[in-house]
Amino acid sequence: MPIILRWLVRLVSIAVALSVAAVAVMWWLAGRSIPDYGADWTVAGLERPVEIVRNTSAIPHIFGETDHDVFYGLGFAHAQDRLWQMLMTRRTAQGRLSELFGRSTVQIDDFMRRIDLYGHARRSVEALDAQTVAELQAYADGVNAWIRLVGTEALGRGAPELLLFEPQIAPWRPADSVAVSLAMALDLATHHEEEVLRARTSLALGDPARLADLLPDAPGQGAAELADYAALFDAPLPRFAQGVSGPRHPLHPNALGRGRGGASNVFAATPERSAAGGALLANDPHLELTAPSPWYLARLELSTGGVIGGTIPGMPVILAGRSEALAWGITHAYLDDIDLYVEEVNPDDTEQYRTPEGWAAFETRRAIIEIADEAPITITMRNTENGPVIPGTHFDIATVTPPGHVMSLRWTALTDENTSIQTGMRLMRATTIEEAFEAGEDFVAPAQNLVVAGADGRIGMQVIGHIPWRMTGHQTQARMPAPGWEPENRWQGITQYFANPTFIDPEGGLLGNTNNKTVDRDFPLHVSFDWGDTQRITRLTRLLRDRQVHTRDSFIEAQLDAVSAAARNILPLVARDLWFIREAAPAGTPERRRQRALELLADWDGEMNEHLPEPLIYASWMRHLQQRLIRDEIGPLAEAFWQLEPVFIERVFRDVNGAAIWCDVRPSTATETCTDIAEAALDDALQDLSETYGADLETWRWGAAHEARHRHPVLGDTRLLSWIVNIHQPTSGGDFTLQRGATLGHGPTPFANVHAAGYRGVYDFADPDSSVFVISTGQSGHPLSRHYDDLGELWRRGEYVPMTLDPDLARAGNLGITTLTPAE
Repeated sequence: MPIILRWLVRLVSIAVALSVAAVAVMWWLAGRSIPDYGADWTVAGLERPVEIVRNTSAIPHIFGETDHDVFYGLGFAHAQDRLWQMLMTRRTAQGRLSELFGRSTVQIDDFMRRIDLYGHARRSVEALDAQTVAELQAYADGVNAWIRLVGTEALGRGAPELLLFEPQIAPWRPADSVAVSLAMALDLATHHEEEVLRARTSLALGDPARLADLLPDAPGQGAAELADYAALFDAPLPRFAQGVSGPRHPLHPNALGRGRGGASNVFAATPERSAAGGALLANDPHLELTAPSPWYLARLELSTGGVIGGTIPGMPVILAGRSEALAWGITHAYLDDIDLYVEEVNPDDTEQYRTPEGWAAFETRRAIIEIADEAPITITMRNTENGPVIPGTHFDIATVTPPGHVMSLRWTALTDENTSIQTGMRLMRATTIEEAFEAGEDFVAPAQNLVVAGADGRIGMQVIGHIPWRMTGHQTQARMPAPGWEPENRWQGITQYFANPTFIDPEGGLLGNTNNKTVDRDFPLHVSFDWGDTQRITRLTRLLRDRQVHTRDSFIEAQLDAVSAAARNILPLVARDLWFIREAAPAGTPERRRQRALELLADWDGEMNEHLPEPLIYASWMRHLQQRLIRDEIGPLAEAFWQLEPVFIERVFRDVNGAAIWCDVRPSTATETCTDIAEAALDDALQDLSETYGADLETWRWGAAHEARHRHPVLGDTRLLSWIVNIHQPTSGGDFTLQRGATLGHGPTPFANVHAAGYRGVYDFADPDSSVFVISTGQSGHPLSRHYDDLGELWRRGEYVPMTLDPDLARAGNLGITTLTPAE
């Protein structure tokens, strides 16, 4: 026995030693890919030496003698810090994720191949002007220079993830940067999903009035009557359509439901409304929270002057930032630039579909999708005159497609002349509002509100992006899928740029947008029927108008404001008959718990503060209330409506056009009132929260439920690595606050903050170098780097770092200066 025991001890010791050694080797290999910011490199493709000065936050300030070399330096810096992120975005656009991740991403690759996103990117390079192409090539050369150094200098493959995936790295090309811009456009595209949901809801309800309740138009004029979806087709459609969506994108695990594809805030003030006498602008674009952030801060010293702000790795563009002459910000315009078409298939020849002129053959092509550890599959892709055919397994399309039909998709971005990236290149050199807006004419998709403030004191906003030219007689006004063979439903082209809404030098000296309705024009010259906000704009308007003059700090205060206009609006409606109307209940009873919750909410000012219990009680109550109101009406489709729709709740509790009928439970013989439903929903919410956070509701904290969840898109779910690569932080704000932290809405953590301002910038032309910015994680994409999450803590606390174009300040206290020398 002693001999056996000794051998067991020896074997265990050897196993432990080998495990420790393996971990140490992997740690060493992973650490090799952390770039040395003070290194000197000799590289091919440069015209003159380049300096990449990284300040204390690892933000690169790139200096070169020519613009070509500056863009080369940006490509080099992007690749140093975010190579894995860039390669994954490119693979997504190419439809080649399954080569690495297997069966789980086949549906994503299938969709990308069918819309041919990368093919459009590759062909669009030919539509760009010569200067843009040359600068994209310079950027690509910089990326490839780092990739070569990784190989020749044994730098850990350039990123720790590349030790596990991506056996070969193809060179970066100009088309790849265009593809990154299109992939970003796709992340913001939501109108096709909204069309499907509206059609499904129409089928489930069968009542246009109730459809207007549950999917309300943004308040204000412009509402339009619509036909019942089922009445558009001869073929029968199911009343309660079940969803058949495929798996979510593994690179976008926090993808949100309807109306959450993109959001942002931007606001500006003229010198007359500024205490210091210079124009002000603040911008915080909202995207999915990931680790690392989608954003990367950089400063470029171009021949036309310095420019600094937020970039997206893979694109040599300052998307939001400032130069000496201008500051600019963007918000998603929610322009309706996508239509779904129901295409009738010829019953006698399934290779044909109906057109206004009769039957026509599908344009057919095939593609092979390689799958890790499995045999490849071949897919057959079909195109119509309206666009690519999308299988029913995508976006719940099968639920609204009549038998004998298929669905096609038309989107402004799917063109071989997508010059959107050219707008960014021109914008960085613009010196006036007019020049900035002229640059916007090249922009295709996703449509944005471009807001500009100038050193000359002027401000303006321009909607940039192509607007489809539709006919007045469109059967669904593009709000639901429409028969593709009817001429009145088809696009007639794109409207001219001058038709895009423009606002310059407003009389009141203030401009702002929170993805709210910008104009109210009759169809088909409208911008959209579906908007990203109906609530935040009321809070922003009040904050801007309450002050006669503003400062940089007041703009920061507004950007970080956590008061929910939705809570202030609907909570008194829902709780008015429950407050202070009953005798005190005995301690420890559910009734007493309900009364205490109502007491807390009665004294609450609507601030979604992470340290308070009231925001959690309110959010859970409204979530359960909405489900109780709709589930008996639409059945399983209620799963698509977990996220609160404040206008719906307001319509119900104000009984707008008979909307209070939602409060009566269909299967019940009794007639329930809205107060009955509100009380039952509050009990549901309190019970749910008690099971998660304990019985004492005063110890509950919104921040515990509303954690910002910066997940690594690939390694974030692995038990061994998730604690290294994921970043979780308690945060204030919510779905309807200016400090927006959109919640997941479903699953065991429905209030997790998964979609927020990954970039914040505030620019003050009274003292330009006092301008500030920050991103949601850190500059590095390397989990072992101290710059992986260092800016994230500042972001969580509502702090910023300086935004300077002074070279001396950039060099002062730098972390290191990377010098790139041209090879002989």
